[in-house]
Amino acid sequence: MRKPRDFDTELKALADKAKALKERRVRQLGELVAATGADALDADLLAGVLLGAVANNDATVKEGWRKAGTAFFRSKQRKSAPRSDQQPEGALPLEGGAASR
Repeated sequence: MRKPRDFDTELKALADKAKALKERRVRQLGELVAATGADALDADLLAGVLLGAVANNDATVKEGWRKAGTAFFRSKQRKSAPRSDQQPEGALPLEGGAASR
């Protein structure tokens, strides 16, 4: 006779795995922001840039961005904003950023 499946345990395991994957995705997006130097921008500006990219329907512009992104990831030495222009490590923006509210 087969042992009955414990659906509650399986559902909890799947929920835990989904949560871990979501956390990993968020962490990777944060690393991408830092790697590109976009962490030097205040949160409002960065959000505006991203919203503009999402709203843009021009295929040629998006293809240009895609090529620039591909080149960024293929380059051995990734160039980000100079450290002097960025926020100090671990610092939050003080003016105009979402963190200052």
